[in-house]
Amino acid sequence: MINRCDVYCADMSADAIRDTATLRTMFREPSGRAITKEIDHIDDLAAGFIAAAPLFVLATAAHERVDASPRGGDPGFVKVISPTRLAFGDLAGNNRIDSYRNLVDAPAVAMLFMVPGSIETLRVNGQAAVTTDADIRELCAIDGRIPNIAITVDVDTCFMHCGKALRRSATWEPDTWPAPGSYPSGAELLHGHTNSTTPVCDIADGLGAGYQATMWEPGGVDAAES
Repeated sequence: MINRCDVYCADMSADAIRDTATLRTMFREPSGRAITKEIDHIDDLAAGFIAAAPLFVLATAAHERVDASPRGGDPGFVKVISPTRLAFGDLAGNNRIDSYRNLVDAPAVAMLFMVPGSIETLRVNGQAAVTTDADIRELCAIDGRIPNIAITVDVDTCFMHCGKALRRSATWEPDTWPAPGSYPSGAELLHGHTNSTTPVCDIADGLGAGYQATMWEPGGVDAAES
């Protein structure tokens, strides 16, 4: 019997581009503005965008682990400590700490900041550290709740990312949003992926209760599982 994966992977391997010189021949050179828009610090304009962003995606990688996870809070929950340093506190999650394990082993990090309604985003790349520094943690407190750990990012590059992806996806246009029930819910995904015997409705109730109980609590040993 022919293994479809073996055939597919062989086809992919035959067509794979294996060097950047060949890859470059398939794309035009970037415009001058695409190059010069990159700066090596957080200026006042970038700081203003970060202050308005309630959401960013954190990308990390180390060894065989790769992770991209959303981080959210009130606008301004990511602090601009200086033109070359950002910080944010850890909030309750599932305690897998995928991103933090990556950062301990390999500090390179990428951040994609989003502001609702804006099709443009802001990208920041740098070197991150997981810290227990008391002053940093206090700076990242939310409503008096001081996180157990904070993450600092020493900025290497900062630049605006064009809005084609969000424009194509119509992410901020409610009229395009799929109706609830037309796609698998989080509870359904958990039910299927964990081979759970717990009814989907009970899993959904548990998720909701966990969100309500620990939404703004510091992460760590007391964080609820999701």
